[in-house]
Amino acid sequence: MAARAGVSASTVSRVLGGTYPVAKETRSRVLRAMRELDYVVNAHARALGGAANKTVAFVVDDVTGPFYAHIARGVEEQAAAEGRLCMLCTTHGDPQRVFAVVETMREQRADAVIVVGGAWDDKPYQDRMTHFAHALDRAGSRLVLVGRPPLGKGVPATVVDYDNEGGAFAMTTHLISSGRRRVAYLGRVPGLSTSSQRIKGFVRAHEMLGVSHDEALMVDGTFTRSFGYQGMRELVASGADFSAVFAATDMVAAGALQALREDGVRVPEDVAVAGYDDIPTALDVYPALTTVNIPHEELGRAAVRLALHRDQFPDSQHQVFGTHVVVRASTRRSGG
Repeated sequence: MAARAGVSASTVSRVLGGTYPVAKETRSRVLRAMRELDYVVNAHARALGGAANKTVAFVVDDVTGPFYAHIARGVEEQAAAEGRLCMLCTTHGDPQRVFAVVETMREQRADAVIVVGGAWDDKPYQDRMTHFAHALDRAGSRLVLVGRPPLGKGVPATVVDYDNEGGAFAMTTHLISSGRRRVAYLGRVPGLSTSSQRIKGFVRAHEMLGVSHDEALMVDGTFTRSFGYQGMRELVASGADFSAVFAATDMVAAGALQALREDGVRVPEDVAVAGYDDIPTALDVYPALTTVNIPHEELGRAAVRLALHRDQFPDSQHQVFGTHVVVRASTRRSGG
């Protein structure tokens, strides 16, 4: 390329790196030679030379999940605005794959590695994530945790969270205050931070309103539609006494609504149903689902913005966004 442009190799390097001034005419000749030779910068070589590759990595369990997809949209939009390429990595719920992806992104010198979703209450797991936070920091990168708690004081990581407990507290209060005093919780996941926070809000609302919650109505499961369907069928078949169902997610709620409909249980006349997340599914089901709104896209945008500009916002590296209840037909009584 230097020969084609009639300049030295060091001049070509300066044009590509953009770190030294080069005469306008000389720069134009180098860029023209690049186009003629169809030259592409070797990202791996640049990384070995100590340069970042202008990439933001987005690490999720499942790309098909609407919860992740809407956060991903915010990440991609902000990354593009910042001149970064967004790389999507999936882990399929395997903690070991999370570690492998983060390590790979550290080697690739990604500007930020954004890990989305709840964290497991497991000390070895937390210790490994803490190790990677420091390793990324030493490499000039940044670990960003979205929708999960901080790793601890002094750990160099950006945290973008939402008021998980507050949303569950508000939803449970809404259900009980409307006269639904027997509320089942469908989809508890022991050891997962997202679930633990929602259960905490659920229990706190009962305590504040002076209503006892029945442990028999707390159903363990997963955040899937198939579990919501099966778990709801089993709860109805058990003869349990409940007047409302607070599903751990909208996907769980969608499965629960299907099961109730098949069992001839009217919603909301017989049983009120509520979810969490406010994904498009909440409007696609019948009746339309009362749920807790999470600002998904803003979480994604903030994750990128704060990580890339952490020197400008050193005191804003842990942000918690608000949540709120969206009331729809699945909890409204006739005339309500």
